[in-house]
Amino acid sequence: MCIRDSIKDDFWSEKQNLIAEVVIPFQEKVLNDEVEGVEKSHALANFRIAAGLEKGEFYGMVFQDSDVAKWLEGVAYSLVIKPDAALEQRADDIIDIIAKAQQPDGYLNTFFTIKEPEHRWQNLLECHELYCAGHMMEAAVAYYEATGKDKLLGVMERMAQHIMNRFGEDKIPGIPGHQEVEIGLMRMYHATGKEAYKDMARYFLEERGKNPNFFKEETERRGWTHFGNMIPDDTKYNQSHATIYEQDEAVGHSVRAVYMYTAMADLAAEDHDEKLFAACRRLWENMTQKKMFITGGIGSTVEGEAFTKEYELPNDMNSVSYTHLRAHETRHDLVCRLLLEKKKKPTLRKPPHHCVQITGKIN
Repeated sequence: MCIRDSIKDDFWSEKQNLIAEVVIPFQEKVLNDEVEGVEKSHALANFRIAAGLEKGEFYGMVFQDSDVAKWLEGVAYSLVIKPDAALEQRADDIIDIIAKAQQPDGYLNTFFTIKEPEHRWQNLLECHELYCAGHMMEAAVAYYEATGKDKLLGVMERMAQHIMNRFGEDKIPGIPGHQEVEIGLMRMYHATGKEAYKDMARYFLEERGKNPNFFKEETERRGWTHFGNMIPDDTKYNQSHATIYEQDEAVGHSVRAVYMYTAMADLAAEDHDEKLFAACRRLWENMTQKKMFITGGIGSTVEGEAFTKEYELPNDMNSVSYTHLRAHETRHDLVCRLLLEKKKKPTLRKPPHHCVQITGKIN
């Protein structure tokens, strides 16, 4: 959530200025392939191609769109702290391109629009369509809260409706291979008040683990793979081995896990759902008491960016320095939502003072 509080001191002010004046402009140049010696991004070019504004082929990972979403979200937080009309205009221009890349049915994803339109929604295990949508939803809400401009929010409302038209009870069953859309839908709900977004977030959370063979059956049905090395039988990796109410240990890919826990906590707080909150507490206590470094880092193995056995926290520099940044940042977001639930105030939207976003997300 984007909150217009200001923190000024020798430590945080320096970090805020660094991000606003150096990091965000540098990232923008990277996304535009303007930095010599840096690996090609092509992320913004992908959107221009999907929008029909230039010719070319898709380049990058299947989740390349999320880099643009995360940059826009970071811009939104930066604009709250340090208004910058030129930066805001450049972000507006990028949002215009994203809007033009959206398909008539609301679908938004440059990989499948440019490269494999015939494979849309066939590979939830590997292809990150819901993940990219979730990050762009977060960016849309953050930008709306920061600037009052709702163009990107409207784009993602149409994408959310596209998702809701496809998945759900009495529709096509589905769960994201990489959790994140649940957080995005909850943020869309908070921004618009539309219960349908919260209901869809609950569907994705509660559908997970009902059929532990979901991804195996999906893989067999489509007969093709994207990465080729994701094992659909490894259900713990993406936390689809059991329902969220049956899970009591933090397992698998650490980012996927804490994205899911964060959405669970947000939903529990909003609906005052004691059963869901109890599930959050069990997972929180296991993670923080048995699987977290003294530094607060989680995800102790480079292989799979994953949790390992309880109390298996290697003290070699490789493991300690690796602990996944996105997982660590999202764990902080989870703390905020758990504290919100503890407050038990239905109208509460503002988290405790130490939960305020002061530098923007680093994902």
